[in-house]
Amino acid sequence: MNASTPVVTRFAPSPTGYLHIGGARTALFNWLFARGRGGKFLLRIEDTDRARSTPEATAAILKGLEWLGLDWDGEPVSQFEGRDRHAEVAREMLANGTAYKCFSTPAEIDAFREAARAEGRSTLFLSPWRDADASTYPDAPYVIRLRAPRDGQTIVHDAVQGDVTFGNDQLDDMILLRSDGTPTYMHAVVVDDHDMGVTHVIRGDDHLTNAARQIQIYQAMGWDIPVFAHIPLIHGPDGKKLSKRHGAVGLHEYAAMGYPAAAMRNYLARLGWSHGDDELFDDAQAREWFDLPGIGKAPARLDFKKLEHVSGYHIAQMDTDRLMQEIAAYLDEAGAAPLTETQSARLRPILPVLQAKAKTLPGLMEQAHFAMVDRPLVIEEKAAAALDTVSRGILSELTAALQHASWTRDDLEAAAKQIGESHGLGLGKIAAPLRAALAGRSSTPSVFDMMLALGQEETLARLQDHAG
Repeated sequence: MNASTPVVTRFAPSPTGYLHIGGARTALFNWLFARGRGGKFLLRIEDTDRARSTPEATAAILKGLEWLGLDWDGEPVSQFEGRDRHAEVAREMLANGTAYKCFSTPAEIDAFREAARAEGRSTLFLSPWRDADASTYPDAPYVIRLRAPRDGQTIVHDAVQGDVTFGNDQLDDMILLRSDGTPTYMHAVVVDDHDMGVTHVIRGDDHLTNAARQIQIYQAMGWDIPVFAHIPLIHGPDGKKLSKRHGAVGLHEYAAMGYPAAAMRNYLARLGWSHGDDELFDDAQAREWFDLPGIGKAPARLDFKKLEHVSGYHIAQMDTDRLMQEIAAYLDEAGAAPLTETQSARLRPILPVLQAKAKTLPGLMEQAHFAMVDRPLVIEEKAAAALDTVSRGILSELTAALQHASWTRDDLEAAAKQIGESHGLGLGKIAAPLRAALAGRSSTPSVFDMMLALGQEETLARLQDHAG
């Protein structure tokens, strides 16, 4: 492949379910590699399995990619819609002698394999039609098979795994076109990648054996072979292949758990790829740094503590507008009601205080609870204990003192401090009843931050509700 050829990568999911976190990472690697080189990132929906492919799954995959922030070039390509083109290439191979018609029935193939097992031979099917004269063809259904080389080796020059060698005697004459005229997945992938101009195939290492078989189709057609990069799968914390027993495996589940998309991009990029000791970075750095040699050969392990650390970093770095967008996306994904105008107005000013400590968006919203609720507040049992007769009297005095205060932090603190001192109490002692009155809870942000976020009218109303 010419070094000056523009980079084209692709993500090619099967629409049979949600977007798996492993698929999301594969998409991210392809996106980073293309975007960092001014290339194209294409999307192909491999929907040839008509029984299992659904429009709902396709929509879920697109929504997952959009949430993750991975934009693709052009319209998504449907593999199923290219079936005529796939058949055309198979017949072209038939014409140039790199493929042949095979009339063997399933029963004959089963009998061949049974005999091979009984004799201790390889069960790799050797079609009797490979070199048959066309004059002997029966008037019967047939498949089109690849005329694969029987001798020598096929080498996958892999950018991650290194050179991986397959003996051609271990690779069969795979079917390209079934007897009903539909293409097989293995054949369709090659035709699509060629026609889409894909230069780099970055995918899971469970496709490594497929690469050897697919290379033989490229060679049969005289097409340029793309750069292959087969990345190790993601394992759970116990080192076993990631599955539902480890918890969340769908990208949508991470969105619903309140991990921001920027944090997921950062975390997934580091899941199996490294750039020195850099753990925390933004999109621009990831695009600049990402390269195939940085991908490790060993499976990556999901680590929720590390994900929380990355999440906390990105939440702390966000500007208010971006964070409000992330919160809106989280509430939508979690099936919660969107923020009202009043809630948004109260939340915005408090975000810089809350985001410094939050690890996830639900954690941030938990601290922002006071801004989400309306009067009359439901008071938690522990907070209610702080609202004794003396405390209610202090709240009454504070309400009066704040009626004409300029609504600044310094003035609010000064008023509270003055009333506290008149009762021989420090600020810490009157904070508990203030928390209870303002939030209905004993664990909250700073009482003065809450006052500033709620505004004078709402603050005084909440204090008045519990004043004695």
